[in-house]
Amino acid sequence: MNYIIKTESEIEKMKISGKLAAEVLEMIENYIKPDISTEEINNICHDYIVYKQKAIPACLGYHGFPKSICISVNDVVCHGIPKSQKILKEGDIVNIDVTVIKNNYHGDTSKMFFVGKVSILAKRLCQITRESLYKALNIVHPGIPLYKIGETIQNYVEKNNFSVVKEYCGHGIGYNFHEQPHILHYKNIKNNMIIQKGMIFTIEPMINAGHADVKCMKDGWTVKTKDRSLSAQYEHTILVTHNGCNILTWQKDEKIRSTLINKY
Repeated sequence: MNYIIKTESEIEKMKISGKLAAEVLEMIENYIKPDISTEEINNICHDYIVYKQKAIPACLGYHGFPKSICISVNDVVCHGIPKSQKILKEGDIVNIDVTVIKNNYHGDTSKMFFVGKVSILAKRLCQITRESLYKALNIVHPGIPLYKIGETIQNYVEKNNFSVVKEYCGHGIGYNFHEQPHILHYKNIKNNMIIQKGMIFTIEPMINAGHADVKCMKDGWTVKTKDRSLSAQYEHTILVTHNGCNILTWQKDEKIRSTLINKY
């Protein structure tokens, strides 16, 4: 089976899964307030995916992950485990990462949420992270090497005095949660597979306000910045078209179109 290029029927299923994942993030926004626990947010998302969407939360049980979504707060870079004792407070920034399985195909997306009023630094970090993703989306089209994605993100992030986490990357996605190819968020010319029409993959830059170094906690999942600085991430699942890409996990508050024409 060629995981890299998707068939028309696979693409149709991926469009549905992507839309469902996006809808979870749109739904949960109203619940992100001080005094809610990350466990409660997880449970709301779980019930919405299972009972409303009649779908499957991909994270639950994936390599032993204990919850249905990942929730990463402040200095947590990724894979934060929702907990009843983790209560959101005014000024927190929160990444919610959702992957939905529908008809055996995956849709994967994440975004940042503000809890009340946040600091100027936090707001700027999230803005630059989202813009770095958008800049990468705006160059994707058949014929360019994958490393151009990472180069675009790294150049923009470092120009704004933030740093790119190198240990984690985007990935092909479809019937499997994680497929080839790896999508690095920094320039590495060895990551030189040529982008082709019909590829579906995620781009999901993780950007730190301080140094790029990260550490994994004893739970085996939670990844934090080593210097305790804030971290932000935005993620989309995209389909490469003949002249650009479609954002399969596009959400209503996006400052970018869902269909991008990048090759004229």
